[in-house]
Amino acid sequence: MSRETDGLVALIPAYQEERRIGEVVRRALGQLGRVLVVDDGSTDGTAPAAAQAGAVVLRHEANRGKGEAIRTGLRHWMGTGEWDAVVLLDGDGQHLPEEISRFAAVAGDGSGLWVGNRMQDTRRMPRLRRWTNRFMSGQVSALCGQAVPDSQCGFRMVRRDWVPLLLGCGGTGYDFESEMLVMASRAGCRIGAVPVTTVYGDETSKIRPVRDAVRFFLLVRRLGRKTGRSAGR
Repeated sequence: MSRETDGLVALIPAYQEERRIGEVVRRALGQLGRVLVVDDGSTDGTAPAAAQAGAVVLRHEANRGKGEAIRTGLRHWMGTGEWDAVVLLDGDGQHLPEEISRFAAVAGDGSGLWVGNRMQDTRRMPRLRRWTNRFMSGQVSALCGQAVPDSQCGFRMVRRDWVPLLLGCGGTGYDFESEMLVMASRAGCRIGAVPVTTVYGDETSKIRPVRDAVRFFLLVRRLGRKTGRSAGR
């Protein structure tokens, strides 16, 4: 751990990650002192593996979706002691915990929310995912009114004073991650981008293409309508 990460805590939403969650937790604890895992209704050994590795673990009895897991974790941290910002990362090993230091290094740049940016080096990213990320990031950037180069990256950091606003987002699945960017932007939050490494192994994606694409387009439509109503006032 370094002085830069003293004010940071980590939140890892996880579902069916028994194989990888322990290593992710241990490596995250090598960067900062407090790690919370929210087990979103896993039926494997995700929760005990995370606890054994040193994380505080909260558990949903049934799978509620990534957005709900993030909300549960944010509520927990808001009820605890002093910290300055919460780092969000996935439990499947796609994010390198060692790169938490990259977020810590920009904590004083005036942003309230930072998103990892994998799009500077996409050689290891599957082509379809690269195209999808660019399209979705363009849509989200337009709704935000500021550039978000990789809106689909779950590796993020949020300053404590912006967390209460994010708890009001309505998404329950992956749409929560897009909605939080739009809601924060419209409240005046500056969003920073932090270069992170693209990591893909043999993990099975939790994204369900059809369902999550529909949710994304419904989100864009809903938030776009809100913009139209605001502009007409």
